[in-house]
Amino acid sequence: MSFEDSGADNATNVLIGAVVGATAGAIAVWAMDRLDWFAYNHVSEKARERTVAARPQGMDPAHVMVDKIAGVTGKDISQPHPAGLAAHYSLGILPGALYGAMYRKVPVLSAGRGSAFGLGLFLMQDEGLNAVTGLSGKPQEYPWQAHARGLVAHVVYGIVTDTVVRLANRALR
Repeated sequence: MSFEDSGADNATNVLIGAVVGATAGAIAVWAMDRLDWFAYNHVSEKARERTVAARPQGMDPAHVMVDKIAGVTGKDISQPHPAGLAAHYSLGILPGALYGAMYRKVPVLSAGRGSAFGLGLFLMQDEGLNAVTGLSGKPQEYPWQAHARGLVAHVVYGIVTDTVVRLANRALR
């Protein structure tokens, strides 16, 4: 029996799943960032320079998003900024909450122990929405190392999210 099978009503199960998933997403962002920063610090200086040059104002997408919002009030932010970090974590917590809420209802989400979920987020967010919304440069402006880092980091995000949700599901039996 899991928290989904505990006899609680469906809304309660979804809420518990969402809370577990949000927690898993926060942990996964932390793990993803450790890996991404390690990889970033181990690519060539030229690749790092090209990555920064491709970014709007040289900032990551979360900081660009917060800067755009702050710009409405006439303020500018720099990186790192607490609001940018909060936005970055929110971008991992929200999909994690969705993952946790839908974990038992949509089994395909956990394909590859969450790696397919992470891959999907990478393709949708990093390679798609960020560029379309102006939160990042165009994909072709980045060196291949940036894409590889993002891919691996998001797959790790998916695996960590799945692992935490899976462990919590077992613990709540």
